[in-house]
Amino acid sequence: MTQKVIIFDFDGTIADTVDALVSIANRLAEKFGYIPITQEELALLRNLSSREIIKYSGISILKIPFLVKKVKSELKSKIKELKPISGIKETLVVLNNNGYRLGIITSNSQDNVTDFLKVNDLDNLFDFVYSGVTIFGKTTIINNVLKQKQIKPQEVIYVGDETRDIEASKKANIKVIAVTWGFNSQEVLAKQNPDFLIHEPYELLEVIKGLSPDN
Repeated sequence: MTQKVIIFDFDGTIADTVDALVSIANRLAEKFGYIPITQEELALLRNLSSREIIKYSGISILKIPFLVKKVKSELKSKIKELKPISGIKETLVVLNNNGYRLGIITSNSQDNVTDFLKVNDLDNLFDFVYSGVTIFGKTTIINNVLKQKQIKPQEVIYVGDETRDIEASKKANIKVIAVTWGFNSQEVLAKQNPDFLIHEPYELLEVIKGLSPDN
């Protein structure tokens, strides 16, 4: 069966939020007990898995939900300044026009995502936006969305920029496209063996077309 539902991660996949998130994280470093990220360290972090980043930072696991909540709150004031990843809007329009059902699963807030989509004229392209706070439990969120929306796993492909996106998709038994324009580097994403690894948004169209039973 061809994939008819495409679920996207938000930060780093659709929205170019990496620099803004790093800036906010650095301002909160002292409060939450971790070392601010230099540009040199950012390059290092891009080559680490999500679990390795948590270990490297030294932040307590117990503090992470509070940190995520604070980051989302501070990002709200910047959301109207943020831009989509270059080329992603055009790709989303084509997918929507071709009848694909598009959705978003994110740890960012519903309000932030909704505001971003409206400002950038993307809100009419998505069938659903699901916000859930999770560090390593993204599989549960994916499964909940599939159940709520009555979507079969074989109908779905997930698009994300982090190792945890690949890990969660595999556990949920859905195909995954890893993108190299977000947070994690090409090298660390490739180690997780995603179904597809792409470097430009237009490549999404080629991958989805290749999954059609006519090809």
